[in-house]
Amino acid sequence: MISFKESITEQKNTHMTHIEDKVIYGGVKGTREAILALRSLRDTLGGVHDGNVSVKWDGAPAVFAGTDPSDGRFFVAKKGIFNKSPKVYKSDADIDADTSGDLNAKLKLALQYLPELGIKGVIQGDFLYGPGDVKKSKIKGNDYITFHPNTIVYAVPAGTEMAKQVSSAKIGIVWHTSYSGKTFETMKASYNFDASKLNKSKNVWSQDAMLRDMTQYTMSKKETDEVNDLLKKAGFLFNRIAGSTLRQLENNQELAQLIETHGNRYVRAGELPPDPKKRVDALIQFINDKYAKEIAKRTTEKGKSAQQKKLNAILTFFSQKNKASLVQMFELQKVIVLAKLKLINTLNKLNNVSTFLKTKKGYRVTGQEGYVAIDKLGGDAVKIVDRMEFSYANFSPNILKGWDKPGRN
Repeated sequence: MISFKESITEQKNTHMTHIEDKVIYGGVKGTREAILALRSLRDTLGGVHDGNVSVKWDGAPAVFAGTDPSDGRFFVAKKGIFNKSPKVYKSDADIDADTSGDLNAKLKLALQYLPELGIKGVIQGDFLYGPGDVKKSKIKGNDYITFHPNTIVYAVPAGTEMAKQVSSAKIGIVWHTSYSGKTFETMKASYNFDASKLNKSKNVWSQDAMLRDMTQYTMSKKETDEVNDLLKKAGFLFNRIAGSTLRQLENNQELAQLIETHGNRYVRAGELPPDPKKRVDALIQFINDKYAKEIAKRTTEKGKSAQQKKLNAILTFFSQKNKASLVQMFELQKVIVLAKLKLINTLNKLNNVSTFLKTKKGYRVTGQEGYVAIDKLGGDAVKIVDRMEFSYANFSPNILKGWDKPGRN
């Protein structure tokens, strides 16, 4: 059987596709990757073999730091590091020339304190807190040290060694990816970074995102059987999808993006997608409505005609064969989501930091933003997120965010 390692390709960690969306973006290979990743994680949580899983922390901004291979100087950067002309910052003046506001302040803090870690090469992490962001909070009767970078409130039990370290540091960062290569453009990513290699610093609380001890909790036989049943169904559905349909979508990323955008409407509304057949009809209507608006915006016949041609070209995909395969693809996505949610429920029991959402009525328990399943040998990765929980919370005006002053903890 082909392994997760043999199937998943290495990529820079600037954007990972949700595991279920590999079905619409990745063709036959991407769909196979999604199923293999779930099988690998099932084996890990079933105690069959050791595996690597990292936590997706809800920090901001994404921070890159290390040594510029072209001149050996220390730098910090945001995701523009991998542009054709890389944007890296080696002085406060560099940061001022390209950024402002909160991002500017955080990058300057990173540039000031991160050299103390003795970073070798280039690593990527998420900024969690700076001066004034760490608070003492009482949540559901318990005392915590908390920080609230984005949507999720992270809570460390007060009085613990971790709480002391978090409170005394100037900044907090969680690291998850390292890069190697002679130029930024050619660097390859490794997703199992070990923060124990870094120097200790009283000014920087940092750790890696790995779940190191996967033996604390494993799935029961009943839970494993439930996941196995879903994975069998996933394999059955995969075999019913025409390879030509998957390849057409893989080669038409614009259409794939329209399908994802339509699917995200359900996520943002906190709703489950409709029956797959109805979803195909709703998708076609969504595309027609979108281009009707684009046509209406145009003031010339030439402009209207151009948009109509785009619509006609997209609609040619929806043959009877492709529509039948889309039904199976949407059903497969649903099965993948059900399997990943069962795995996420187990993973959420392994964390040593509590996570909450802050509402106007108080705190609500939530899981982590998500996880990244990492192949132990190849270091490749796939994102696994409870979108009905985290993505909905991320968009919901009822959940107070870290950047909202009334919602600061």
